[in-house]
Amino acid sequence: MQEILYLEIPTPETTAVCNWLHTDFEPGIGEKVLTPQGFRLRVSDTTTSTGAISEKLPVELSVFIWSVQRTTYLKAFRWAEKAFPKEQQILKKLTTGLRSRFPHEYPEPPTLDLSRQSIFEALAPYYPLTVKYFQKMPNGEYDLKRAYWWEQRWREGVRNPQQPRQVVFSHVGAVEEDKTVTSPSLPPSLPPSSSPQYDLIYIGGALGVIHAAVMAKLGYRVLLLERLPFGRMNREWNISRDEIQSLLNLGLVTTAEVESIIAREYKDGFNKFFDANNPSHLKAPVLHTPTVLNVALDSEKWLQMCGQKLQAAGGEIWDQTEFIRADVYDARIIVTVKDLTSQIQKQVSGRLVVDAMGTASPIAWQLNGGRAFDSVCPTVGAVVERGFEPGVWDSQYGDVLYSHGDISRGRQLIWELFPGADEELTIYLFHYHQVNPKNPGSLLEMYEDFFTILPEYRRCDMDKLVWKKPTFGYIPGHFSVGSRDRTVAFDRLIAIGDAASLQSPLVFTGFGSLVRNLERLTTLLDTVLKHDLLSFRHLNQIRAFQNNIAVTWMFSKGMMVPTGKFIPPQRINSMLNNFFGLLADEPLEVADNFIKDRFDWLTFNRLAIKAALNNPALLLWIWELAGAKDLLRWTGNYFDFSRHALVRTLLSGWFPRFLRQIGLWLEPRYPALWLRLLAISYALTTGIARPQNSVAQVTSKTRLQKPKAI
Repeated sequence: MQEILYLEIPTPETTAVCNWLHTDFEPGIGEKVLTPQGFRLRVSDTTTSTGAISEKLPVELSVFIWSVQRTTYLKAFRWAEKAFPKEQQILKKLTTGLRSRFPHEYPEPPTLDLSRQSIFEALAPYYPLTVKYFQKMPNGEYDLKRAYWWEQRWREGVRNPQQPRQVVFSHVGAVEEDKTVTSPSLPPSLPPSSSPQYDLIYIGGALGVIHAAVMAKLGYRVLLLERLPFGRMNREWNISRDEIQSLLNLGLVTTAEVESIIAREYKDGFNKFFDANNPSHLKAPVLHTPTVLNVALDSEKWLQMCGQKLQAAGGEIWDQTEFIRADVYDARIIVTVKDLTSQIQKQVSGRLVVDAMGTASPIAWQLNGGRAFDSVCPTVGAVVERGFEPGVWDSQYGDVLYSHGDISRGRQLIWELFPGADEELTIYLFHYHQVNPKNPGSLLEMYEDFFTILPEYRRCDMDKLVWKKPTFGYIPGHFSVGSRDRTVAFDRLIAIGDAASLQSPLVFTGFGSLVRNLERLTTLLDTVLKHDLLSFRHLNQIRAFQNNIAVTWMFSKGMMVPTGKFIPPQRINSMLNNFFGLLADEPLEVADNFIKDRFDWLTFNRLAIKAALNNPALLLWIWELAGAKDLLRWTGNYFDFSRHALVRTLLSGWFPRFLRQIGLWLEPRYPALWLRLLAISYALTTGIARPQNSVAQVTSKTRLQKPKAI
């Protein structure tokens, strides 16, 4: 028996597919015998005249379907060794007919009028399981509204990339005039002669509060704006011990405080991709990563701690406050906001605005036009308080990356599972996705998948699970070709975290990128504020860009199914198993450094060559998924990575030391040059498992007197 066809049919309606096979498909040859899951096709009787079974295998095809991951799959097998008559024509006709009858579909969430009905009533006909289980969650109605809002905001940005909504307005060089308010619907104007009320205004309270607390402790006047009630978020955070060190280095928290926010530290993390349909050389063992994302933080306790430290240092928090627009002037930036509880708009001024709004940020879309984000991971999940039967999962272990099936409705679904406090498990489902206006990527569709297929991933009775909260969001990616390929700043404005989208496209979100680059971002931001270097050309140097992770965007590209395209269902799992199998054969520190974005040029090239030798078809597969244009872009990226590796080899041994020696003399005299050299120094040392505070001591010694609070 030989497998001759394997198809993904992008529909959960398996019965409809079976009916089509039974009634609509006409092979044009042989006898079609219906079966419960498909049909058999034969051309002759295989028994002798006496009724004995012939030793010769029958000339017969068997076609059957099954369902997993809310997707239908089909396989065809040939019984005999020789080809079935007109076999290729039959298979082509079958494939063409299925593609025509069951094409890719990208459902739109309905337009809602919540003044007439609740979010549950409005969405129940479209996403019944999502509504059912959100109703079981504390604050489920609020969180489902939030998920719907985020998806609508994301779709708006994807579909209007060339003409994004303008929210930042420049008045640099113009005289700031007094604008008399004539309508109560408009916010009161600030006097044109007034000084900035704050040094820093952070927009976005999740990642924003971490950095805001650090800057407030340095003595800056800080305001944090948050659209949600402060301390609430729809993500959980995992990290490793060595990455937490940057929080300690900056004095944001003590060792005891770090221990108090750790909900769980597990022994080992597993990485395994479905390989039942892979050839033997593309099957892989479990990759163990015991020090990757193995520390689960109590995110709400962590946010509250950062908020308290911010306020203790003189900072302020305005929650349930929505950003409306920012007007940039020569001496300050004025931010217009709306209080969501009173619906009243007001204005506040600062020296610098920090955008930490993530993929929902209209600022990020405006600054980068048609290339705000090249890719995205629509991510859904939940924190389950309890309800799994004993033995289903050992909370001493985590799933870092796991798949239990092949491509599903044009997506390779991937799970993550992280143990939390007591019996809690945080579970995510996501996929790597190429941003496309026809197919932006849907959180609500993913949630319907999540609540349907969770028992396929980890055995459970869904109705016995106790849900603590949902976790969801759009995690962005940007295929940077060089360190200046993405705009992260404007005059008196800078983006961090997911809004900047400079993190690894493989594992980490903006949180991981922010923490790993916290010392770098803090030192550079402190420098520009001390010397009033707040123009675009200076601020755009403050970024969490790493040449080594920029070159890995081709890996994430290889995990995306182009919109409207069909590829072999097992293709992405084959590619993942190919590479992660190589990592499993390497020493533990190689996989650890690779996943934590600390690999060097030699390691990257060695692993890439081994992957290509193990699977010569790999380059062809990447060509098929990425296309000529992106391959050409990546080639430029690779040469930039190689050039940077050469420069790092020549300079990293002595340049940071030299900068420490001349810093006390250079910074006060030539602050712009100092900033530039400081940024170069961090670029040389970041991402190669070296301390990032190579020149932080100089900065701390040369701090200038800041303006006093007004």
